[in-house]
Amino acid sequence: MRKDGKKHVIGRAARRYYGYNRRYLPVKILEVLSEVFSPYFNLWLSSEIVTALYEGREHKEIWLLVAIALLGNLALAAGKAVLTRAASLEWTKLQNAERTAFTEKTLTLDYQKMEDPEIHALRTGILHDSWINGNGTGKLQVQIERLIRNGMHVLLSLFFFAEMMVSLLRGGITLPAVLLLLGILLSITAAILLSRRYAARQSQYWEDAMKTMLWENALSMGTKTNGADCRLYRQIGLLKKIWDKTNRRHLLTFIEAFRREVKGSVPIYLAGTLSELFSYLLVLYHAVKGVFPVGGVIKYVGYLTNFTGSVGELFFAVDDLRTDIPYLENYLAFFDLPDDTYQGSLTVEKRSDRKFEISFRDVSFRYPGAEDDALKHVTLDLKVGEKLAVVGRNGSGKTTFIKLLTRLYDPTEGEVFMNDFNVKKYGHREYPSLFSVVFQDFKLLALPLGNNVAASDVWNAEKAERYLEEVGFGDRYREMPKGLSTPLYKNFDEDGVIVSGGEAQKIALARALYKEAPIVVLDEPTAALDPIAEAAIYESFDSIVGGRTAIYISHRLSSCRFCDRIAVFEEGRLCQLGTHEELLADEEGVYAKLWHAQAQYYAEERKKA
Repeated sequence: MRKDGKKHVIGRAARRYYGYNRRYLPVKILEVLSEVFSPYFNLWLSSEIVTALYEGREHKEIWLLVAIALLGNLALAAGKAVLTRAASLEWTKLQNAERTAFTEKTLTLDYQKMEDPEIHALRTGILHDSWINGNGTGKLQVQIERLIRNGMHVLLSLFFFAEMMVSLLRGGITLPAVLLLLGILLSITAAILLSRRYAARQSQYWEDAMKTMLWENALSMGTKTNGADCRLYRQIGLLKKIWDKTNRRHLLTFIEAFRREVKGSVPIYLAGTLSELFSYLLVLYHAVKGVFPVGGVIKYVGYLTNFTGSVGELFFAVDDLRTDIPYLENYLAFFDLPDDTYQGSLTVEKRSDRKFEISFRDVSFRYPGAEDDALKHVTLDLKVGEKLAVVGRNGSGKTTFIKLLTRLYDPTEGEVFMNDFNVKKYGHREYPSLFSVVFQDFKLLALPLGNNVAASDVWNAEKAERYLEEVGFGDRYREMPKGLSTPLYKNFDEDGVIVSGGEAQKIALARALYKEAPIVVLDEPTAALDPIAEAAIYESFDSIVGGRTAIYISHRLSSCRFCDRIAVFEEGRLCQLGTHEELLADEEGVYAKLWHAQAQYYAEERKKA
């Protein structure tokens, strides 16, 4: 993980974040300026009105000042309202763009990286830190805009403070004035030092507290995932005790935080109050001496008070930014992840005869962080138009074999060839177009049926309907009120249709056929079904596939006995390869032992049927 200097981390993160919508920050600065300028405008006019009244000026002049105040505030309020609305709109665009960028990075990242536990934890941690504690870019935005707001206060205060200093110099600097100015400076310095010390301690306390509190457990109780178990096993009493314990922990944490806040804040407020007291004394002393007009008391005290408070807020914001650096480092580290997969440049040949021969040559693969290879020295030629069954126990390496075949992974050792070229030499985005795969954990999107079948934002209606019919979804399809435009699930549409697990499998199978890829793979998408039902679906699907190359994966041997050859995997190795009859003849082989071990269950399933 890349480590940068603290300032560099904040700068890089800010440039990335605000770069998602470059219009937002300028609009926000204008909004803040309209907000910050308002109190100074009112302080100045209030001072002028009071002075005019005290000096007994003409009514016209006084009413003119009042009119300027009213119209000025109206203009500032209207401008701020427009800018606030515009800033809100641009912020929404920025947030959407950031989420899109985060999703795009996730989807375009090497699949192998996404399955790396460390990278998965990095991505999940960024989301959790943002949602639960507001750390990361959320805090970055708040603190940067806090810096902008208070920086403007300081600059405007100093600008108007210069007017007061000119008046002091004209009236002559006296010893009381020097002492009071020194008192203001020292009290501000004390407030800053105390606030920085308090902010660091309080931030560390909250960071440690969040690590120990059981937020996720409290949030997950009673959810859909454990609701059934909770009721069937009468776990309500147990969960209530855990919840009560968690709530007590939270309460004690907040009480301690409040105690620390009171203890830490009192000296800061005392120092701040002292600086305000010195400010009042300085202005009143010179007003009494006639150096300042009567109305000057209002504006000069206001300027000094805003200045002292804003300086303290600036340092608070800087300290809060420092505490956000570890979270920003994680955020940047995720976007800095490189795509290490070799991209290749060869174009996949468009062949009407679908002659794509694939060969594994002494291929091994080890998952990131694992101690042993998941696939070990596999050598296998996949013939054109062949129906190959890949069977074996759970965890024997079947799915890993498919992920290497489709180049979701690259081998740790050995090579995979297609038509005499290493698959790495083919375009990395183009090579997967050769495959239609239905994985065991396939997903459908909460989008219209046509989008799910075509896996695209547009679809060919005739083609989609034909494949839905062929996989046995025709009757259900004809019941759908909007045809291919019928939304699946109710995530985004109340009229969405809920499909069963079996119906979802058929849609996934239709999606694989719709792609019309030369190589089709079924990676146990029917594992939840009984062996007889699974075998029936596999054989039916095989007749639809026709002359295309097909690979059928299962840990149930009866499902794939119709295939031309059967590859048997055991503990990551290809231990046997042959027809059903050939493998069964080898009574000491893994296939024969598994077949006879499973045969009793097949017989029982047939009796039930």
